Amino acid sequence: MIRKSVCCWKKYYSPGRRIKVRKAKVYIALLHYPMYNKRMDVVTTSVTNLDLHDIARCARTYNVDGFYIVHPAANQQELIGDILSYWQEGYGGSYNPDRREAFAILHRTENLTRVVAEIETETGQRPLTVATDARSYPNTVSYRSLKEEIFTSDNVYLLLFGTGWGMERTLMEQCDYILEPIAADSDYNHLSVRSAVSIIIDRLLGEFWFNP
Repeated sequence: MIRKSVCCWKKYYSPGRRIKVRKAKVYIALLHYPMYNKRMDVVTTSVTNLDLHDIARCARTYNVDGFYIVHPAANQQELIGDILSYWQEGYGGSYNPDRREAFAILHRTENLTRVVAEIETETGQRPLTVATDARSYPNTVSYRSLKEEIFTSDNVYLLLFGTGWGMERTLMEQCDYILEPIAADSDYNHLSVRSAVSIIIDRLLGEFWFNP
């Protein structure tokens, strides 16, 4: 059985399974601009309601320190605000307290610069940005090495997830790290962002399943 400790990121496993405590703070952000569409034009994508729900629940399950929805458009910011209000203050929150708890770690803002600034104000450190993408880049970091850093360093990390057909290349290359693509035993690599977030968060923040 798993029992939770007072420290939110500690997990104690049954006998024979390794105990490891995460030292770093980890935030995630879902970006909607600048993104590619299927023709590789740079576009702004729309907010998807399911992304907010499923990613917030995943983030809360793995004790992510904060989840940011980033969108430059005022009407999309208003939509995000309406969804948050319903599940935190409205009938949705009283009907489903578990969903209200998940949405408590969700924040909205207009651009990535503000996300970085807010995290730096909260933690006293500039977060190290980690881009994710289904495409391969020459300077990628492995899950194994990044997980080791997260569990052993006092750094602050901000994992960036794109929408549409992925983040624009210049934004990717401005990040401190680019995480290697999700690989499985097939030639198919077209996951929804919700699925990708769940897999990546489990690989980086889940049970310490390899020997460092």
